[in-house]
Amino acid sequence: MTNPQTNEDQDVVDILVADHREVETLFVELETRQGTPEYRRQLVDVVIAELVRHSVAEEAYVYPTARKVLPDGDEIAEHEISEHADAERTMKELESVDPSDPRFDELLAHLTSTIRHHVRDEENELFPRLRAATAREELIELADKVTAVKEIAPTRPHPRAPDHPPANKLLAPGTGLVDRLRDALSGRPTSMSELREKHQH
Repeated sequence: MTNPQTNEDQDVVDILVADHREVETLFVELETRQGTPEYRRQLVDVVIAELVRHSVAEEAYVYPTARKVLPDGDEIAEHEISEHADAERTMKELESVDPSDPRFDELLAHLTSTIRHHVRDEENELFPRLRAATAREELIELADKVTAVKEIAPTRPHPRAPDHPPANKLLAPGTGLVDRLRDALSGRPTSMSELREKHQH
């Protein structure tokens, strides 16, 4: 990941772009269609966990900031949230589909294109405008908040969960706790380091 010395200099955009790059790396690996069906299933589980944590963090802190500092912030936030909702419905379906089922690759292709479109939007539009309209100190403070919320955020899709503050901030830690218990009991990996560890034994 990133050099720990520079962490205090990172703003929220740096953190979110690093998440985007990580997910893109996983998508590329999935598109090569290498590895056993079990490994591909676990890779998708990691993608889902990463995306859910990222979405929860954006909905809790980034979009409310956009609403506050950008003249069309409400419109942008609602657009981004609806894209998250679409991705979350796809992830929910993907969660229960076997990798040998043709639907697995169809759903994965839909998720990949939805997320790539969303990433382009954010990196070309929202993030530069957010940086231009927000004090650097606030962007660094947001980076800390986003990092902290990702630690307690859910790791599984919950399409019916609230995606607007304050309800999303109140429910995320409880849902996250339940998800992490389920992950631990089932041995579901939610990060690349966990996945690598699983495959070294």
